[in-house]
Amino acid sequence: MSAPAADTILSAVRELRQLLGSRASDAAAVRDHHSRGESYHTPAPPDIVCFPKTTDEVAAIVKIAGGHRLPVVPFGAGTSLEGHVNAIHGGITIDLREMNAVVRVSVEDLDVTVEAGVTRLQLNKALHNTGLTFPVDPGADATIGGMTATRASGTTAVRYGTMRENVLGLTVVLADGSVIRPGTRARKSSAGYDLTRLFVGSEGTLGVITEVTLRLHPLPEAVSAAVCSFESIQGAVETVIATIQLGVPVARMELLDEVQLDAVNRYSKTSYPVAPTLFFEFHSDSARHVADQAEAVQALAAERGGRGFQWATHLEDRVRLWQARHDALYAALALRPGSRGWTTDVCVPISRLAECVVDTKQEHVGASFPVCLVGHAGDGNFHLIYVLDPANPAELEEARRLNERMVLRALAMGGTCSGEHGVGIGKMKFLAQEHGPALDVMRTIKRALDPDNRMNPGKMLAL
Repeated sequence: MSAPAADTILSAVRELRQLLGSRASDAAAVRDHHSRGESYHTPAPPDIVCFPKTTDEVAAIVKIAGGHRLPVVPFGAGTSLEGHVNAIHGGITIDLREMNAVVRVSVEDLDVTVEAGVTRLQLNKALHNTGLTFPVDPGADATIGGMTATRASGTTAVRYGTMRENVLGLTVVLADGSVIRPGTRARKSSAGYDLTRLFVGSEGTLGVITEVTLRLHPLPEAVSAAVCSFESIQGAVETVIATIQLGVPVARMELLDEVQLDAVNRYSKTSYPVAPTLFFEFHSDSARHVADQAEAVQALAAERGGRGFQWATHLEDRVRLWQARHDALYAALALRPGSRGWTTDVCVPISRLAECVVDTKQEHVGASFPVCLVGHAGDGNFHLIYVLDPANPAELEEARRLNERMVLRALAMGGTCSGEHGVGIGKMKFLAQEHGPALDVMRTIKRALDPDNRMNPGKMLAL
């Protein structure tokens, strides 16, 4: 796709300002803010940024973009990790943060409808005193629209599932400006193609998500957390595998290697043993059941080199424990002031997780920069954080090689190139090996819904 001509951009800017007034901005600072997420990818600013307040305004923006054949890039909180929001072909970025209303809450049906710009923390604040929660937790305070578009998951996916399992319905603006509402509030349906799941994980390449209907979950009556260090990362991962295979219903089971744990201690002022470590959380409707779960996992850990099982039953202790886990990225970057993080992930069948983690760790011995490992181990998903000097091209190239080897290893084990970060720019090259001829079916769908390739072009699929 060639860059749009200057007169085309000026004409579109005039129309967008007539529609939105000051909520259409081509100021350099605004464009720069929308040129990147939190990834290592080269920033790429749009030509103009729009801040709609309604689905109708989004539809009007997309129609104006279509009239001028300009790309459209949806933007949420800007926390994506694979270049999803970088406007690599310029055009119009649609920032949905003004669309932040909780439209409807149904306590009786355990569901909620929100506009796409609502963040997960805003949603759970709105659910206060309802006895319900939205548990999908990717760590960052991402928008619900962005989480839906990237099929996000996070620390609680082992119990509550990913966005795929928790999205019931959507409102989507298509490339021609038309609006569709796939899905219903019913808990199941056998009527027609499952278009809802088509858009969950589409990364803005098929349309702009403006509203989402979500499944909610009751708050657990009893919650307990624990942390346990291990003599080896093999023992830690084998504990994860045994826990899952025996059906112990843990809510969270997070893995940190010794490098990441050391970084957490330094950054969060904690004093955990510097060793491979598992963080657990247990949810149930009774304190006795929670205790039974924790005791079962403690026994499994002890058999595999676990030591110093520490409990956190009080709310403030649990919050402190999980805040340390959520600060993992910032802790890793603090190991090397001035660095940038390249955060990558893979996911493998749970039976292959130990082999994949151990082989990956071994391959990264001797890297010229710090490498931290952290993972949502309960569903076979783990991440590496490469802590890089942004002025050193050799480090970036070394990270590319190491990342590619890890991804190819995961694919060879029947896994995926990304368990939750998505494809964006960074993982496109691996889709052909992962999906084979099915990738052509994806391209057919893309061309049918976006024949001019204007919806977040250059992401996910090479056309």
